[in-house]
Amino acid sequence: MVLWYIIRVRILMKECVLTNIIVGLDIGTSFTRAVIGEADDEGNVEIIGVAKKASTGLRKGIIVNIEATIACIKETIEEAEQKAGYEVFSCVTGIGGTQVEGLNSRGLVAVSSRGKSNREINHSDVDRVLEAANAVQIPIDRKMLHVIPQDYIVDGVPGYKDPVHMIAVRLEAEVHIVTASRTAIQNITQCVERAGYQLDRVMLKTLAATQVVVSEDERELGSILIDVGGSTTDILVILKDAPICTASIPLGGNAVTNDISIVKSIATATAEKIKIESGSCWMPFAMRRNDEVLIPGIAGRGPEQTDRVSLCEIIMPRMEEIFTMVREVVSLRTGVTQLAGSIVLTGGGAQIEGAVELAEKVFGTSAVRLGIPGKWGGIEEEYRLPEYATAVGLVVANKNLVQMKGKKDRRRREPDRDKDTGDSLWQRIKKSFF
Repeated sequence: MVLWYIIRVRILMKECVLTNIIVGLDIGTSFTRAVIGEADDEGNVEIIGVAKKASTGLRKGIIVNIEATIACIKETIEEAEQKAGYEVFSCVTGIGGTQVEGLNSRGLVAVSSRGKSNREINHSDVDRVLEAANAVQIPIDRKMLHVIPQDYIVDGVPGYKDPVHMIAVRLEAEVHIVTASRTAIQNITQCVERAGYQLDRVMLKTLAATQVVVSEDERELGSILIDVGGSTTDILVILKDAPICTASIPLGGNAVTNDISIVKSIATATAEKIKIESGSCWMPFAMRRNDEVLIPGIAGRGPEQTDRVSLCEIIMPRMEEIFTMVREVVSLRTGVTQLAGSIVLTGGGAQIEGAVELAEKVFGTSAVRLGIPGKWGGIEEEYRLPEYATAVGLVVANKNLVQMKGKKDRRRREPDRDKDTGDSLWQRIKKSFF
C-alpha cells in the first residue's frame, strides 16, 4: 500500500510540472520565425530553440491562404521543438503592418468628492482613470489590443509614473491605445489553433521588439524603432518610457527585391538571393568593394555580369524612399522633429549593408544602430540578428505568463516520437515600460 502511494505521488508530480516554456511566433510576409525560451523563478530567460521557414500564405502582412499559413506555422514550431528538446502546446504571436493603428487618449476621474477631505489615490482610482481614458469609439471591425499608460496627472501636475498614495482631488491619465483588425486577429488565431497550438496572446510586434533592442535610457530620452519587414515597415515612437506613436507604411524589403527583378529581368527568387549576398544601399560601401556579380540567365538566355555599384544604384533609392516616408510619418503624427535617443533598425530588411549609414543621412543624425537582441543563452549566433527582434521580444515580454500547468502543456520530447497532427494586460505592459 505504501509503495503504491509513493509511485502514485511520483506520477502526479511528473505530470504536473512547473511550465516555464514560452514560444514567440513571428508570422511575417517573407518568413515565419519561432523562438522557444525557458524562464526560471527569478524571471531570467534562456533561448533554447530557434527556427525559420519561408512564409507562403501571406501578402503584405495579411493572411491570404489559411492552409499554407497553418502548414508553415506547424513546420516552424516543430523545428524549434526539435532544437529545444521540448514539445510545446501554446505560443504568443505578434501582429503588425497596416492592419494595426495607434491613437493617444486622455481620461479624468475625481478622487475626492466636494466637501470631503482629500484622500490618497489607490489602485482602484488608477483602474478607473485608465477605463475612462480607453472609453473611445473604435470601429466595429477593430479590436483594442493594448492600452499603455504614458503619464499620470495629479491635480493638474504631470510627470507621475505611479500616482498611488498621492493625496489628490482629481487624477488624469494619458494613454496610447493600439487597435488591430478584428478579422486579422481571428485569422491568426484560427491558423495557430488549427496548427495544433493554443494562442496565449496577440501582441504588437514593435512593442515586443522594444523589450530586447531598445534600452531603458533610449526609451526615456525618446527613440524610434523601425522594423523593415518584407512588405511593410512598422514604426514605434517611444518618449519618456512610453509609446506615443504606432504606424506602418506599405513598403518593405520586397520592394527592393522587385526593383532588382524588374531592372535586371530576373526571377524574384534570384533577385532576393543577389540582394542578400551582394546588395548594398550605401554607395561608398559598394564602391569600396565593387565585386562582380553573376546574374544567371533564364529561358535560354545566357548569364550576365554586373557589379555591386550597379546593384546599389537600384537598391539605394528604394531604401532611401522607405526611410524618408518613415521620417515624414513620424513628423506628421507626433510633431516631434528631434529625439535625444536612438533610431533602432530591426527586421530582415534592416540587415542589408549600409542601412544604418543611409538612415543616418535621411534622419540627419548619427544615433542610428541595428537592433540586435541581447545575449539570452543558447546558440546566440542563431537569434542575435535584427530579423529575430520580434520573436525574441515576444518571449521576453511574456515571461510572466509561465504558470503551473498539467502535462498537456509541456512534455519532454521523445527522440523517436513524432508530434500528432494576476495582472491585466495593460498592467503587464505598464510594468515593462515603467
